[in-house]
Amino acid sequence: MRQYNKLVRDRILEIIEKDDVKPIWHKAGRSEYWKKLKEKLVEEVNEFLDSKKQEELADVLEVIDAISDLWGFKRARTRKIKNDKKRRRGGFKKRIILEKA
Repeated sequence: MRQYNKLVRDRILEIIEKDDVKPIWHKAGRSEYWKKLKEKLVEEVNEFLDSKKQEELADVLEVIDAISDLWGFKRARTRKIKNDKKRRRGGFKKRIILEKA
């Protein structure tokens, strides 16, 4: 049996069981869940950076959604903060690299 000890998507257990494997698992408490979400975010960001695939970027967004849910952040409020900050400070479309100031 392979060792994982990582956060997985909600339907992974049933997918594993279809192969006649009995997974060993537990439900994370809040602090462990937060720890594993941070690990998962780094994992998914690295997978995107390596592959540059849209599917991997979607995985990053899935983790961000889970973090938002954990902390009770409303997506509309987060979008508003993002847009307000973009209006005040700009985005990244101009590809500006600051060398000295």
